[in-house]
Amino acid sequence: MSIFSRLTDIVNSNINAILDRAEDPEKIIRLIIQEMEDTLVEVRSSAVRTIAEKKELERRLGQLRREQEDWARKAELAVTKGREDLAKGALLAKARLGEAAAALAAQLAQIDAGLAKQNEDIAKLQAKLADAKAREQAITARHKTAASRLKLRAKLYDERVTDALARFDQVERALDEIEGKVEAYDLGRKPGLAEELGALQAEAGVEEELAALKARLGNRARSGTAE
Repeated sequence: MSIFSRLTDIVNSNINAILDRAEDPEKIIRLIIQEMEDTLVEVRSSAVRTIAEKKELERRLGQLRREQEDWARKAELAVTKGREDLAKGALLAKARLGEAAAALAAQLAQIDAGLAKQNEDIAKLQAKLADAKAREQAITARHKTAASRLKLRAKLYDERVTDALARFDQVERALDEIEGKVEAYDLGRKPGLAEELGALQAEAGVEEELAALKARLGNRARSGTAE
């Protein structure tokens, strides 16, 4: 599956728009990254070849200019020796070399312009690649989170869980019934002898404690008056 067809497509691409249209964003972002990395390798390989070609042209241009200088010296020598015919021939050879040198210089200028544009495109491609890799991490994290939530929701709404909770409710209702029966037995029943005696003892204890408290407070009050 191809996401892009040319380097320009990648540089001018809107990754958000591509991912919005994708049914499987995680898969698409991996394909985008793979294609960007492949394109980056191809562009760099092409740049290496272009630079090698540039160096070769520079060597040829240097050689042509040295030959021009050599024919210029020969023309000067011919003039000093009174051989204008040889001087004209030397100057004609020099002119032909000049034309060739000018053509090479123009070719080199085009190569320099192409390399500058290629360097700009590579920088943009690297920025896009870094952005895509960051998106991949975010998308992967979101996918894992969503998958975990989905799994949890599936468990929460599993019929087995629902059945288990229903059984708990049944057990609680059964316990409520048993406790209600126990409390029903005590309704209308008179307290037994032991219970009545226990109540009397508790009441007597409270009375004794109350009397002692009153006595302490009375003693404090008398002490204060005496002073």
